[in-house]
Amino acid sequence: MSVGMAAPRAPYACDPDRSRGRLVAEPPSQTRSPFRRDCDRVIHSTAFRRLKYKTQVFVFHEGDHYRTRLTHSLEVAQIARALARQLGLDEDLTETLALAHDLGHPPFGHAGERALDACLADFGGFDHNAQTLRVVAALEHRYPEFDGLNLTWESLEGIVKHNGPLTDRSGAPVGRYREHGIPIGIADFINIYDLELWSFASLEAQVAAIADDIAYDAHDIDDGLRAGLFHLEDLKVMPLTAEIIAETSAHYPDLEDVRRGAELVRELISHLIGAVFAEAQNNLAAAKPQSAQDVRQQSRPLVSFPAAVAEEEAAIKAFLYQHMYRHERVMRVMGEAEQILFDLFAKYLKSPDELPPEWLVGADGDNEGDRARRIGNFIAGMTDRFALTEHQRLFDSTPDLR
Repeated sequence: MSVGMAAPRAPYACDPDRSRGRLVAEPPSQTRSPFRRDCDRVIHSTAFRRLKYKTQVFVFHEGDHYRTRLTHSLEVAQIARALARQLGLDEDLTETLALAHDLGHPPFGHAGERALDACLADFGGFDHNAQTLRVVAALEHRYPEFDGLNLTWESLEGIVKHNGPLTDRSGAPVGRYREHGIPIGIADFINIYDLELWSFASLEAQVAAIADDIAYDAHDIDDGLRAGLFHLEDLKVMPLTAEIIAETSAHYPDLEDVRRGAELVRELISHLIGAVFAEAQNNLAAAKPQSAQDVRQQSRPLVSFPAAVAEEEAAIKAFLYQHMYRHERVMRVMGEAEQILFDLFAKYLKSPDELPPEWLVGADGDNEGDRARRIGNFIAGMTDRFALTEHQRLFDSTPDLR
């Protein structure tokens, strides 16, 4: 089958008709599958709309053409659906996970996450994955019979485990959770609804996770070029991007740099999608899973980059880390952004009445940890724009973040 053609539903795809259901039972939709309903709920959520003014790399007011968390999420969904279609997976579940994966990100990108993690260090820290679960399980208040979005088990599993198992079979944390344990938001939730943290997630979740890598590798190159943090010539230090640039120059010798950059990004995405599709086919042929549950029982992910392409992709990440994320301009703005969140957290902790009235409902019985987490949830939901406005309201001086 050629890349781009839709495959019939594979036996290892998640089947909406066999979903494990929702924490709060609801009558089925007459017009939508359970996974399509999940996706629609994510799109209509308040948290999804807020992604429009949340930083990807550049703060929203630095330019209209840079990615925000919203445009990034849409681009992840587009790549993820393309892969899901080729592999015969459930596109609705895949799209749900792609669109939901950053709902828990605070303002100002990873700088905001670092700041909130430091502020909440004595109370379990901050993890954007756990925060996404909080958003969809509790913090959205849109429905009369439950808090959150009441997503299916498969969607919740994919949100929590798209990067792999969090524990081993005995429950001991693994990977990046080994040092600090399972984030509090996830640890509390699985006591109510077991997401089987020891197993891999569905192929739909694995596709959404790798689509995230593909999207931000390619599009951060695009934004970095637009911002002038580096130039096309700089990207020739990596064999993969050098090869694409050379091929473009051979085909279009007189092409201006803006179009050469766009062609690089487009060809890079195609190369990475094709490599993942081929590797997934090989892995599936070797593992022969006959159900989504067979996928969960595997000892490794079945959706991955081939070894050689994984090295190429790691080189891109290393380049972006050095030339973009650690660039003096970006570092200065993000340092100021972190301080804004430190200031806000300290202010709300000292003067809780500065929180909006709806955020004080039920706060009378809060202990120190409850109060800190309440404030953390409020700040995590802020857009860049609202965080700046709040800081201007509460403090005499607010950095411009440019």
